This record gives sequence, C-alpha cells and structure tokens, in this order.
Amino acid sequence: MDPWTGHDIPQLPGAPAAPRLYDSARRQVQPSAPGDVATMYVCGITPYDATHLGHAATMITFDLINRLWRDNGRSVRYVQNVTDIDDPLLERAARDGEDWVVLGMRETALFREDMEALRIVPPEHYVGAVESIPAIAGHVRDLVASGAAYDIGDGTGDVYFSVAAAPSFGYESHLSRAEMIALSAERGGDPSRAGKRDPLDPLLWRGAREGEPAWDGGDLGLGRPGWHIECAAIALGLLGDTIDVQGGGNDLLYPHHECSAAHAEALTGAAPFARHYVHAGMIGLAGEKMSKSKGNLVFVSRLRADGVDPMAVRLGLLSGHYRADREWTDDVLKGGSEQLGRWRSAAAAPAGPSGEGLVAAVREALANDLDTPAVLAVVDAWADAALAGAGEDEHAPALMSRTVDALLGVRL
Repeated sequence: MDPWTGHDIPQLPGAPAAPRLYDSARRQVQPSAPGDVATMYVCGITPYDATHLGHAATMITFDLINRLWRDNGRSVRYVQNVTDIDDPLLERAARDGEDWVVLGMRETALFREDMEALRIVPPEHYVGAVESIPAIAGHVRDLVASGAAYDIGDGTGDVYFSVAAAPSFGYESHLSRAEMIALSAERGGDPSRAGKRDPLDPLLWRGAREGEPAWDGGDLGLGRPGWHIECAAIALGLLGDTIDVQGGGNDLLYPHHECSAAHAEALTGAAPFARHYVHAGMIGLAGEKMSKSKGNLVFVSRLRADGVDPMAVRLGLLSGHYRADREWTDDVLKGGSEQLGRWRSAAAAPAGPSGEGLVAAVREALANDLDTPAVLAVVDAWADAALAGAGEDEHAPALMSRTVDALLGVRL
C-alpha cells in the first residue's frame, strides 16, 4: 500500500534539543534517545469513514516526534498500518450495501489526501492488514506452538492469546483487572465469552463465518486476524523486536496497545516492546469525545471543501497539549486562522528579533514533551515584535518561516 506524497523539510541552524517524551508505562517524561535510526509504529485508521479531527490530532502528534528526531540528525523508520479488514468495516459496508473492499479503498484514499493537506510526513511503510495476513497467521501459529495461544474448542476455529503467557500484562496501562474487563467489553473484546481461559484473553484468529471474507491460515484453517496481533506482526516484521515509540490515541492504551505489546513480547522474549508508549488525547465536540459511534465528527475533508486552510486546522489542533483531552470549537478554528495570518504577515516583514534565538526557543519548548502551547506562544511573541518593527535581523523572517515549517509542519 502506498503512502501519501511528502515534502522537503528545511534544515535549521544551531544545536538541536534532545527530545523528552511522556511514557505511559513509566508514567513520566523520559529522554527519547534512539540510535542513528529511530523507529516508530503508529496505529492507523480503520477505513469505514472519513478522517475526523481526532485522527488528525493523533497523526500531528507523531509527526512532531518525527520532525524532532530528524532535527536531531536521526533517520526515522516510521510504520503506520491500515486496518482494512475488521468488524466495523464489514458492518458499515453491509449497512450501506457496499463492497467492503471498495469502501476501504475509498476512505483510505481520502485519508491520504487529508494527511498530505495537513503536511504530515508520510511513513516509510504504509501497510494494510490484508496484505500482512500471511505473516500474521504465521505469528499466531507460533504462539499456539509455544503454548501462549489456544483454540477455544467450540468448533468455530477461533484462537485466543493467553494473558498467562504475559506475566507483566497490565504494565503499560496500569489498570485494575476490573477496569480491564470493563474496557475490553466496551472496545471490541469479548470478556464474557464461554470457553476462554481468562476473560482478558484477546482474539488472535477468527475462524471463517458464513458471509465473511476469510483467508488461509495454514494449520489455523480459514479465517482472519484479530486486531491486536495485526499491529504486533507488522511492527515486528518492519521495525524489529524493540521499537522506540508505539503511538496512537489514548483510547488505544487498553486493550489495543497493551495486547499488541504482550503479543510481541511473547513472540520475541524481548521486553518492553517499546521504549516509549506515547498516547495523544481525544478531541471533543460539545462536551463529548469525537467518535464515529456518537456521530459528532468534524471531518478534515469537509473543512477543506469549505475553504478552510489546512494550516489553520493544524494550528488549531496544536493550540492544546497533545496529551490533553480537549474541545474543538469555532473559536479554536478562528484562533488558528488568525494566528496563521499574523505569522504570514510577520514572515513577510523586513526584519525581526533574533532568528537564531527563535529557533532555539522553539526547539527547547518542543523537546519538552511536545509543549506546543509554549511553542506557539514563542512564535506569537516573535511575530508581534516583528510586526511592531522591533529587531534588526533581516534574515529572521525567512528563518522564522523555515522553523515553523521544519518543526511544526506549518507552511506560511
């Protein structure tokens, strides 16, 4: 599967700032110190509807990490998946009388367009679940062979992962058993299913059902993969046993990221699966999390069609800290639009305060766990000064433009 088209990232003068990121497993901000090649896996979309602002906020978060690592001289091996076979996709296709393959292809194409418009640096590998099924099935067979997985034994061919094979299960989310059972039921799991060894055991392979697509899993029989093993298999195949960042929205912390890490660790014996588990906050509308199930979505493509500059959308989403659950309002969009106009005017000024000082301040704020509110305040102060005629650095306006392009992904 092909990603979207990228763009050149400007090089900046001066010394970069070493990034520090909050790790959900350790519950604190820690230095991110990858080797020459930084590795990141971000969970992508299930393509049964268009890209909404919750998706956009999450992808912008990990785009900032990508840009920060690159500014620190790292190459970045970034992988993102597309869950192009799953129950929600099949249910939407059935509801609308549409071929599930066509639905998935159309919405994935729209997602690519939205990401390109928002200037998200594309992943090196953009991988669909369907194209990965042979590798996923192989990993499931390995887990069965090792005793870490089992056929539920009711004739369905369903195979489950045994959380007993992951003695540290729960280290990432820090939830109680009761909390995990409740969230599993809410987020696609089946804790009450009869025959499971433990209510928390997640599905690895769903045996073929009449009217559903299925693939040959070898000894597993016909079926399709569970959600969590999909991401574990793709990440292991392309990034290795241990990665620098596993990322997504905070609604993926449990069960998805907890389970996918457990699968990967059981397969390789290497723990933790990720050096940083990074989670972005939810975007709300009218007091509720923006989600397809609630129908309270603001689509990136709709804003674009209405003539909204994608850079204003990006600035609006950057106005809150990435880990915070926050609201999208007309005022947020208005603020992003006004800020974009002011920055563009300042970038066209004949001179301004020190450009290199601005670069250093932006780097330091961004390296402090992606503190974008502080970054925007720094650039706002510089822009106000430049527009007021303060400063004599005639190269500063161009450097300011390059800085917000390189580090924030905002094109002026």
